[in-house]
Amino acid sequence: MDLDCGKLLSSSKKDSWKTTLLLAYQSLGVVYGDLGISPLYVYKSTFAEDIHHSETNEEIFGVLSFVFWTLTLVPLFKYVFIVLRADDNGEGGTFALYSLICRHAKVSLLPNHQVSDEALSTYKWENPPEKKNSSNVKKLLEKHKFLHTALLILVLLGTCMVIGDGLLTPVISVFSAVSGLELSMSKDHHQYAVIPITCFILVCLFALQHYGTHRVGFFFAPVVLTWLLCISGLGLYNIIHWNPRVYEALSPYYMVKFLKKTRKSGWMSLGGILLCITGSEAMFADIGHFSYTAIQIAFTFLVYPALILAYMGQAAYLSKHHNSTHKIGFYVSVPECVRWPVLAIAILASVVGSQAIISGTFSIINQSQSLGCFPRVKVIHTSDKIHGQIYIPEINWVLMILCIAVTIGFRDVKHMGNASGLAVMAVMLVTTCLTSLVIVLYWHKPPIVALAFLLFFGSIELLYFSASVIKFREGAWLPILLSLFLMTIMFVWHYATIKKYEYDLHNKVSLDWLLALGPSLGIARVPGIGIVFTNLTSGIPANFSRFVTNLPAFHRVLVFVCLKSVPVPYVPPAERYLVGRVGPTSHRSYRCIVRYGYRDVHQDVDSFETQLVEKLADFIHYDWCDNEKKNDDYDDDDNRSGSSNECRLAVIGMVSVSNFEIEESDLQPASVSSVEMEPVNVGQRRVRFYVDDNESESSTMGVQLQEELRELYAAQEAGTAFILGHTHVKAKQGSSFMKRLALNYGYNFLSRNCRGPDVALKVPPASLLEVGMVYVV
Repeated sequence: MDLDCGKLLSSSKKDSWKTTLLLAYQSLGVVYGDLGISPLYVYKSTFAEDIHHSETNEEIFGVLSFVFWTLTLVPLFKYVFIVLRADDNGEGGTFALYSLICRHAKVSLLPNHQVSDEALSTYKWENPPEKKNSSNVKKLLEKHKFLHTALLILVLLGTCMVIGDGLLTPVISVFSAVSGLELSMSKDHHQYAVIPITCFILVCLFALQHYGTHRVGFFFAPVVLTWLLCISGLGLYNIIHWNPRVYEALSPYYMVKFLKKTRKSGWMSLGGILLCITGSEAMFADIGHFSYTAIQIAFTFLVYPALILAYMGQAAYLSKHHNSTHKIGFYVSVPECVRWPVLAIAILASVVGSQAIISGTFSIINQSQSLGCFPRVKVIHTSDKIHGQIYIPEINWVLMILCIAVTIGFRDVKHMGNASGLAVMAVMLVTTCLTSLVIVLYWHKPPIVALAFLLFFGSIELLYFSASVIKFREGAWLPILLSLFLMTIMFVWHYATIKKYEYDLHNKVSLDWLLALGPSLGIARVPGIGIVFTNLTSGIPANFSRFVTNLPAFHRVLVFVCLKSVPVPYVPPAERYLVGRVGPTSHRSYRCIVRYGYRDVHQDVDSFETQLVEKLADFIHYDWCDNEKKNDDYDDDDNRSGSSNECRLAVIGMVSVSNFEIEESDLQPASVSSVEMEPVNVGQRRVRFYVDDNESESSTMGVQLQEELRELYAAQEAGTAFILGHTHVKAKQGSSFMKRLALNYGYNFLSRNCRGPDVALKVPPASLLEVGMVYVV
């Protein structure tokens, strides 16, 4: 028996290692495409104009030393061994770090946090004993409102720089790969060929995005693996053939010697050296598709050694060719007999790396949109089986136009490298700042540990960042300008979203008011289901009260639906729906809070409608059975759900039904809702309920339960209407100029020119009912 157990354990370990190694192999095409092609342009960008290599090789060896230690300290030590551990339930990226911080300190400006959400299984809230110093940091952050705003601006800045990287990386990657043609063409003609070929490849790359990468994704890993083996092989050849003692340049002594000799020009050349770590952020951003161990193995044992050998090989070649007729570049170190195959592999690898960063741009824009920080855009899921394969048409074509414009406008690797380097370092600085907060708030380490992390890695990144900023007029202006433009859009959209939420909060009406108003208006109930979308988790929204007072009729079954993004990556389907009653049973009104994570795929309207009716039927059955139990236990009619107030919400899932008590109150416009919920019991869920007309009155379901279910299914047969608010925001009198500019012009312009909520929710026009309303905030 013990031997059998030992065999099973050994077999499971083998399977686990096989899976990990397979993931490590697959990660090559998704995670390391951008990082792997950096040898194409690092030396060329570094030696563009700022410095020139001399007969003594001090510049060549100094650059190699900087490249080696930068690759070792930032991607290896910072990301692989530290940052990758700061995942949010397996997900990484800027929003994952922000989510962790917001769940452990009340610093979120997004109105999407309720106490009930902490019951989610993916809502990881580990609460070890807090140390006094870490508690002081938390109190400091929570106390000052301007720190909340500064934190959000920092996150938005990182997001904008990732989008900027998604624009610049395809340009510099493809351009550098195609530039290998210059060795086989005359100097006067190669530029006229490189730019059109680069633009053609970029147009094809973006034109194929709507097909999704799942059809050719299996091709990515072999391409990147072939490329890594290719550059490491070339590196070994150049080291052995040209300068076997190039390993001496790995000593930090050569960095000091380099800066002493080159001084200001050497510092400015750091803007090209930093390109050796471009794409490192992808290791953290894409951790959700793989695993920590897989990414760690792939980088440590394959990508890192291959890159070091590639850079050493180039340095070895350049150390013996000071008077080369061609400019410094990757292809000059490639033997002529294999130059064309290497060129083909390089172009394929650059396309794969560009594809990865474009997909990452789509992903982060989708996350921003789900958290109310980006105007609504159309998101298409290109694969039903592979999660995260999305395509955004508007963003795709804008990126394509901008990529072509940058290629034609810059025309050389130097300006492209300056622009790309600034975007890369800005993202890394944001990650360093956010990770230092995670170390204190989430890992509960002493603040001195977080400060040491911030100072050590932050000083390295600031040094490179300063070298990029100084080249503002030589290309670095592009990511700065793009980020300012995007941050303005995102901040205006987020600000208006918060103001609209506060307006809804202050102008919501109670159910008692609606019930009392009914007889005086002569409200009629029409057949069908009316789904009212609202941002509120309690109360009647102002747009619906406006609708009822002007047109006193609504549907026989009324459902107030709140689509709510919670600060977790995913919400399990079994925990997605919170269902409760609005008013007495006879009113046939319900509330449904549908919770999505910032990486969840939103359902289309047909499946959503079907599933919503099923959840309502499950809740009705559960509610009547629970009330019957209470009546049997207490013999008290007051416990029935005929109360006019919202008394409870229930999590209607696939396995169990968890009940939450809720108290209706005047919510304050804060980042954390004052709705309080507590679990009171758990009941078993039925798979599906059917109404049997022949069932006797003595049935356990009861006559009233049958009647309510029958009305629900009859309303579904009659049709569903989706009631959405069509809002216009206006700043109140006496507002500042900036507020009036942001709301009256900025937000309203964006809302008119972006996707409407009906398109985002995929509501069919025949079932849409829009209620116009002016928000004076």
